[in-house]
Amino acid sequence: MAKDSLLILSGGMDSTTMLHEFKNSIGLAVNFNYGALQNAREAQCARKQCAMLGIELIEIDLAFMGRYFDSALLRSAEDVPEGSYADANMSSTVVPFRNGIMLAIAAGLAESRGLKKVMMANHGGDHAVYPDCRPGFVDAMNAAIKAGTYAGIELWAPYTGLTKADIARRGKEFGVDYSLTYSCYKGGEKHCGKCATCIERHQALYAAGISADD
Repeated sequence: MAKDSLLILSGGMDSTTMLHEFKNSIGLAVNFNYGALQNAREAQCARKQCAMLGIELIEIDLAFMGRYFDSALLRSAEDVPEGSYADANMSSTVVPFRNGIMLAIAAGLAESRGLKKVMMANHGGDHAVYPDCRPGFVDAMNAAIKAGTYAGIELWAPYTGLTKADIARRGKEFGVDYSLTYSCYKGGEKHCGKCATCIERHQALYAAGISADD
């Protein structure tokens, strides 16, 4: 299989699972630091995963987002709400147009490297809170990337309709070590267990029959 794809790799559960599932077609992974509390811990995990699989990783600094954008994830751990994604206050964790910015850069990088696809690991559980994870956004960005690149780069988001538990089950099948991933919005040394992404992570691992690794 040709290594013709670029993966946006955060170092969290979803993109790490995608890295393992599609390792034979991924020629390059890219990790973005946009000033979020969890970025440093995520990047450590991304480096470990790519080193294990022999996949090149590029790290790109988007510090301007942390300086100029408004989101609880860009301020302090105390600003990050606790509770599930169903709670109304989770809108404060939106980083405005984050995926749009990252995808635009990834598309240019993919075309520069002669790659044909850009991959992102959004999933069904993201849709309610994050506009730039929804199917309509994916379709629109795919059209924009195709139209805006000479090579007609495609955006591929194969987890869009899956739940987090579905992804964890796939990861179990492919032997993903989730202790080498990071998902906490508060950015501490260990998962806090209280923020929405920690809760979702724990529930997904439990549903997949994977022992909690936190």
